[in-house]
Amino acid sequence: MSKNTEGYKIVSDNRKARYLYEILETYEAGIALQGTEVKSIRAGKVNLQDAYALIRGGEAWLLNAHISPFEKASVYFNHDPRRTRKLLLHKEEINKLLGQVEQKGLTLVPLKMYLKGGRVKIDIAVGRGKKLHDKREDIRQKDDKRAMERAMKRY
Repeated sequence: MSKNTEGYKIVSDNRKARYLYEILETYEAGIALQGTEVKSIRAGKVNLQDAYALIRGGEAWLLNAHISPFEKASVYFNHDPRRTRKLLLHKEEINKLLGQVEQKGLTLVPLKMYLKGGRVKIDIAVGRGKKLHDKREDIRQKDDKRAMERAMKRY
């Protein structure tokens, strides 16, 4: 968990999403949560690895995000870890996302979850799946950049 200077506290980061998808556009969304979910998020018990977003019935939904049950709450009052959660976006943003997602090969991927001003926010991105050669090219560029930095450091 890292802190930025602007009052953000990143709780969970989906680094795999940037490897698997070419990120075209990002949006900040609120998320409708239960009380025990917020307490678990503040404790950093979130996993966005397999999560994705959908637009259904004019509303945006986050699916498959795992928020661990809060340990100090009873089983009766706790939440389901993988329940579907509603994303809070403006109607214009939802319509724009719907138009983009209907195109071939585009999907909504959560990038990171963070606390901003006491509220839980999530960055979702419109992404296109990368091909194998694109992934190899990214790895090659990253290795070249590291090698250049090492060479510059020596001289």
